[in-house]
Amino acid sequence: MSDTATTTGSFLTQEAYDRLKAELEQLSGEGRTEIAKKIEAAREEGDLRENGGYHAAKEEQGKMEARIRQLTQLLETATVGEAPKNDGTVVPGMVVTVEMFGDRETFLLGSREIEGDELEVFSEKSPVGAAINGARIGDTVSYEAPNGKKIEVKILEAKPYAG
Repeated sequence: MSDTATTTGSFLTQEAYDRLKAELEQLSGEGRTEIAKKIEAAREEGDLRENGGYHAAKEEQGKMEARIRQLTQLLETATVGEAPKNDGTVVPGMVVTVEMFGDRETFLLGSREIEGDELEVFSEKSPVGAAINGARIGDTVSYEAPNGKKIEVKILEAKPYAG
């Protein structure tokens, strides 16, 4: 799969898409079966009002269902493809170094699901992400922060993420 039908979602590498799809399939199948068994076993212990195992299993079920909804939405709207071209233009899937507030900051522009914990991630839909998306190395762009202040960002580097 190289592209999905819509381009309104986040950019995902094929590897990230495949990993998230496998997680969704596991949670939707085996994961749901396991949690149903835990709930049933806890239910058989008696009074549900004072049954910590039952309440813990129901909470786990709620978190799992939320993750299933999150993954489903992400995978349905994601743009899947190869890493972007290394042509100096900032697009989702790039590791970007900027100067902001007088400091250098490096982050991935795209989905938090692409990157583990090594890099900070900004969505292309975030204020800073939307401002730099499409800019080129050397450009200075600005965006309005939630507090109403105008923040300038200078693009220093942009290279494809090679996770």
